[in-house]
Amino acid sequence: MLSSRTKHLMHCCLLFTIIVLFEIFTGALKIWPDETLEINPWVRYGYLWTVVLYLLRLVTFLPLPQVLFNFAGLTLYNAFPDKVVLKGSPILAPFICIRVVTRGDYPQLVKSNVLRNMNKCTDAGMENFLLEVVTDKKIGLDQNRRVREIVVPPNYRTKSGALFKARALQYCLEDDVNILAENDWIVHLDEETLLTENSVKGILNFVMDGKHQFGQGLITYANEEVVNWITTLADSFRVADDMGKLRFQFNMFHKPLFSWKGSFVVTQLGAEKKVSFDNGLDGSVAEDCFFAMRALDEGYSFNFIEGEMWEKSPFTLWDFVQQRKRWLQGILLVVHSKALPFKKKVLLAISCYSWVTLPLSASNVVLAALCPIPCPPFIDILCAFIAAVNIYMYVFGVVKSFTIYRFGLLRFLLCIGGALLTMPFNVIIENVAVIWGVIGKKHKFYVVNKNVRPAVTV
Repeated sequence: MLSSRTKHLMHCCLLFTIIVLFEIFTGALKIWPDETLEINPWVRYGYLWTVVLYLLRLVTFLPLPQVLFNFAGLTLYNAFPDKVVLKGSPILAPFICIRVVTRGDYPQLVKSNVLRNMNKCTDAGMENFLLEVVTDKKIGLDQNRRVREIVVPPNYRTKSGALFKARALQYCLEDDVNILAENDWIVHLDEETLLTENSVKGILNFVMDGKHQFGQGLITYANEEVVNWITTLADSFRVADDMGKLRFQFNMFHKPLFSWKGSFVVTQLGAEKKVSFDNGLDGSVAEDCFFAMRALDEGYSFNFIEGEMWEKSPFTLWDFVQQRKRWLQGILLVVHSKALPFKKKVLLAISCYSWVTLPLSASNVVLAALCPIPCPPFIDILCAFIAAVNIYMYVFGVVKSFTIYRFGLLRFLLCIGGALLTMPFNVIIENVAVIWGVIGKKHKFYVVNKNVRPAVTV
């Protein structure tokens, strides 16, 4: 079996090879004569269309900051770390509350996952922990000293009028509801999120270290039963994004420069209460993003947590589009919110608008062939670099999510090919989500259906 260091070196070699090949075959590196250099676009296309073509080419540079972060994260840190090793006794760890937020529409799913997650905690030797389920509808969890069900009253209102998940999270922080101490820790999960042995150990190491108030780790989507292969392969990009951009920003800067996700979030209660989820309507659609930006503004420290958790990709293409649309709308609300200083969210804004302008960036694929224009070499080289890294992200996400030992070599290679084939689909879906998100109503919260038949837990 290959060592983790060998796997990482092979991954880096593959990444550099793909970048070089892309630079050559796109013509960014001028190995062969380039006929486009002889084109005078001002004469061929006219001044107006030439300006449009060059502006569209420049739009492709908006993703450059996050691409650089992804490249750094995937190369500077071991992309295939060994199993997490506990750095102290779990008995000595501070108190940890594992908090799940749900509407209560899928009670059996929640009950099953609560049981599975509790077993993972006890198997890891945890003693000081509690599982909390925060729900709008009563679920009726089995009585257990380690399980607490919190039903959010229908008449509960936050001071700022926060809604949806933010409202439920803020309810838990109210003095007459909260039972945790300031130095206790909370692990925030979605209703379908499953702990693993590595993630539990990673969380224990993080809270026992105690240097940072907030942390987050990797989530993968291809575990156990794969319900929808198209959406799961499309989500392989998110796996690479966690191991690249997310890991680099937390390990290097200890700040959520590009925000973070809403699950596998670990917070210290005192810090969470000061930041709060009571951030009005603008902070209710992407409550995780708004929370991260407020925590960044207030100077809190973040770190990357070892291990991974499991989730499912959306089961239908409709849910996939709705999910992306809500994310885009929520992040746009955060970027435009006057409650947050712009200097703290510059990179988030650039990342967001690289998403908003995706239809314009995607048009370059066609226009570059139909209307070629001469560009300085560094522009072509950077454009090819951005494209190559983004394409490799799908390959890496599959390699990280699917193993040869689990699927066999043939199916493993088919998964990589499938991820590459889903790229055009993903671009179309993202374009639909962008257009719909920009013109649609912003303050809505669509919850995807992730209710799958639960595995039997003994």
